[in-house]
Amino acid sequence: MDTYGAEYEDELVVEGGKVKGADDATKDSKEDALDIVPGNGTKISIAASPVPHAEILAKAAEILKDYGYELEIVEFEDYVQPNLVVESGEFDANYMQHIPYLDSFNEEQGTHIVNAGGIHYEPFGIYPGTKKSLDDIKKGDSIAIPNDTTNEARALLLLQDNGLITLADGAGLTATVNDIVDNPYDIEFVELEAAQVARVVDEVAFVVLNGNYALEAGYSVGKDSIAYESSDSVAAKTYVNIIGVYEGNENSDKIKALVTVLRSDEIKKFIEDTYDGAVIFFEE
Repeated sequence: MDTYGAEYEDELVVEGGKVKGADDATKDSKEDALDIVPGNGTKISIAASPVPHAEILAKAAEILKDYGYELEIVEFEDYVQPNLVVESGEFDANYMQHIPYLDSFNEEQGTHIVNAGGIHYEPFGIYPGTKKSLDDIKKGDSIAIPNDTTNEARALLLLQDNGLITLADGAGLTATVNDIVDNPYDIEFVELEAAQVARVVDEVAFVVLNGNYALEAGYSVGKDSIAYESSDSVAAKTYVNIIGVYEGNENSDKIKALVTVLRSDEIKKFIEDTYDGAVIFFEE
């Protein structure tokens, strides 16, 4: 994984308005109103992965506008720079990672990013490459997996759950290919940066993809994956995608407003209606 990603790939600014008048309120009714301190034109800048994070944020921006917040969404194609720009104070928050990755990043980089709230998780899936069924696997076949520590472990656990490999006892969420104790098919693992895995589908038997990269590649978890994490799996609960902020900012009015909107019933419905099971709202 590169230490620094490319320049900002895309920017989506949703203009925020002032809080609606007293007669109109900030929502259609008091019953529907969220517990949010009015922003009065306050800007919130957030770094995000394109899919589904930036899409969910675009919907959230429409709601935040009613409460007087302008949400500026900048898309990134990597998992490194979004944390660096929050650490530097250039951005208020990011939305692109789960807690194990955040913990690993902080430890390795000496950063101070914390979890301000869990929003959704994306089931990891095994997808066809040159072969369409796990029953077709032969000795020496190759499988592409992400190469960063936490996502590699998740891919290996899914492969183990489907009988392709066996990991050492206790390997768990820190597993690497070095923890494989039984590889009956002599699988060759092609370890790539997560964003690159979907691009080698014509070169390997199978690929194991993060949910957001599967979406970007045009896959539906329910229709296209050969196997995927169940909603009650430890991995699914562990890898909830979060809002990351600089330590100490998690209780600021604008971050609380952002998280409250992202945790709302309206966003839950948007996720359920939009992603066909590829993205699942996190129930705390």
